[in-house]
Amino acid sequence: MAALDVTDSAAVERAVKGADAILHLGGIADEQPFEDVLAANVRGTEHILLAAHRAGVPRVIIASSNHAAGLWSRDEAGPGGLPDDVPPRPDSYYGWSKAAIESLARLHHDRFGLHVVCLRIGRCAERPSNPCDLSVWLSPDDMARLVEASLTATGWHLVWGVSANTRRWWSPAGGRAIGYRPCDDAEHWAAEVGEPDPDSAAHRLVGGG
Repeated sequence: MAALDVTDSAAVERAVKGADAILHLGGIADEQPFEDVLAANVRGTEHILLAAHRAGVPRVIIASSNHAAGLWSRDEAGPGGLPDDVPPRPDSYYGWSKAAIESLARLHHDRFGLHVVCLRIGRCAERPSNPCDLSVWLSPDDMARLVEASLTATGWHLVWGVSANTRRWWSPAGGRAIGYRPCDDAEHWAAEVGEPDPDSAAHRLVGGG
């Protein structure tokens, strides 16, 4: 598989021709200077969305992030969990870039009818590595299930990317609406990773510490 620079609009347009769907995971995945996340994450995603529209690709799945809503807290979750589509409250330039691409995706859905699922991914890793992961972990197998469900979704959706964790406090409603059924649970590693500090920002906030 050839590498693709999402900041190169011509290369993106060539790459999407003939595609049935696009899974867009490219971009900067952590906090970086504003101009860098603007170029790679925001402008790069606009290239993907516009190329999909021009090429007639009907569906795009986009890796957003929990950091797009990172400053929402457990206290604001409610009995059903924090909704998938809570308004953005980014906790960083990185989180802002993900909030921006969610908005771009909605624009392309509303104007051009593109089907888009934005995945507000928690911590996707082979296994939990710290106490916070007990709530926000997404297993690779559940990530695959989430993408598979997204490939048949219609409309525009914001969906939490998180496994069926016992300590999950983000709502499962958005995932259920598109047919996502997670199977894995971070609780299996609870004794190994330890208990979270309930007074810490890492425990209280969507974006962690």
